[in-house]
Amino acid sequence: VQLVESGGGLVQPGGSLRLSCAASGFTFSRYYMSWYRQAPEKERELVAGITTSGGATNYADSVKGRFTISRDNAKNTVYLQMNSLKPEDTAVYYCRANLGAVYWGQGTQVTVSS
Repeated sequence: VQLVESGGGLVQPGGSLRLSCAASGFTFSRYYMSWYRQAPEKERELVAGITTSGGATNYADSVKGRFTISRDNAKNTVYLQMNSLKPEDTAVYYCRANLGAVYWGQGTQVTVSS
């Protein structure tokens, strides 16, 4: 199982970024996928999750209305579109797959700063 995140970077407050997580080594379309984040000196927290078909999603209250999770099962990829970014969104963002055992990507840094 491999999860590879990309798309992080430095962005000004109010800006946007789109994260991608390319999955391999398992049947991607059969599993719920999620994004987590971890800010310095804070615990890792759930940001958003999406069901196998993409028909249902859930979000942390702090990102509702600003972030959108989606997936492309043909490309084995899950996305996180982040709009109206705030400094408090600064964190390392991780892709997660729960196949019974939990797998994490290596993370991608998102920094929101002027």
